[in-house]
Amino acid sequence: MTPTINSKLPNVGTTIFTVMSGLATEFNAVNLGQGFPDFPMSHELTGLVDKAMKDNFNQYAPMPGWMPLREAIAEKANFLYGASVNPDTEITITPGGTYAIYSAFTAILRPGDEVIVFEPAYDSYIPNIEINGAVAMRIPLVYPDYHIDWEAVKKAINPKTKAIIINSPHNPTGSVIGEKDIEALRAVTAGTGIFIISDEVYEHLIFDAIPHQSMLRYPDLLERSFVCFSFGKVYNCTGWKLGYCIAPAPLMKEFRKVHQFNCFSCFTPSQVALASFLKNREAYLGLSSFMQSKRDAFSQLMQATRFDLLVSHGSYFICAKYNRISDEADKDFAIRLTKEAGVATIPVSAFYQDSKDDKVLRFCFSKNQDTLERAVEKLVHL
Repeated sequence: MTPTINSKLPNVGTTIFTVMSGLATEFNAVNLGQGFPDFPMSHELTGLVDKAMKDNFNQYAPMPGWMPLREAIAEKANFLYGASVNPDTEITITPGGTYAIYSAFTAILRPGDEVIVFEPAYDSYIPNIEINGAVAMRIPLVYPDYHIDWEAVKKAINPKTKAIIINSPHNPTGSVIGEKDIEALRAVTAGTGIFIISDEVYEHLIFDAIPHQSMLRYPDLLERSFVCFSFGKVYNCTGWKLGYCIAPAPLMKEFRKVHQFNCFSCFTPSQVALASFLKNREAYLGLSSFMQSKRDAFSQLMQATRFDLLVSHGSYFICAKYNRISDEADKDFAIRLTKEAGVATIPVSAFYQDSKDDKVLRFCFSKNQDTLERAVEKLVHL
């Protein structure tokens, strides 16, 4: 008799990203769906990885990560945010930001705990919560600018509330939190045992001269936070799956208990290379203006279409309404757009557990100019 699995995630299927990218390949569509650049990463950085391998940095790195890299991260956190972070006890290198978020949840959650999640939400959050036996308390961001309704947050908090997950700049909408959000977050967590999981993988993709409100700026918030970052988003190497988490030593101690029996350690040559490359501050300081120019170029091109773009202040993404083109459900429209027009996008309803449909699609503008132009050439005919 073949044993059967009583699934811990019975409501989870194949992600929309896999579905839409598969359709993009099948129909040879321009893929503005999944969030990855189609332009090359730094040749200097790839050269440093090559050098690390040739210099025989090919064995296991220490479980928390290559110490020179952790030291470089601590220096960067101090330079950008004035944070004093101990590289030995408060930084762990991880195989991507998503892994860091999962490990943070797994370190703190027990069955019956509740986590406040803002929707539309990155698709890993709720499964991460549920696989740990906890419950996602979903609060919708306020459409169309996708800001947080802090009154709803206050009403949702109760003795079971274990954590709040914040994502800024936000995927999929490109919204960002401001100082008023920080004050509201401070007000609802002060005097509680609530943790903050801060997904900051797009920290350097923030536009319009808006400062990034990292939890690292605020010691009273940092003391209850796991702050998660991604090298892949910063250096256009998403396939490396390399990131890190910063948290106070008592929190990081528990985080590492999960990490050491899961990944244990990450790809050593990339860590060695990044330890050197992080000294080049311009490589990350210049990313905001570079990606903003991509957003602006795409926005200009899209004026020739019947899509209506929403505001994006950060990330790889910008959302658009299509009500002047179709009244179809967003998933149906996205599939038809891929098959018939040859442009792949992501329906924003996929980021809601109840598939809330505001007739909005997400576009990734982190592409070469010719890729964006080819896509819009197809969209103008709709």
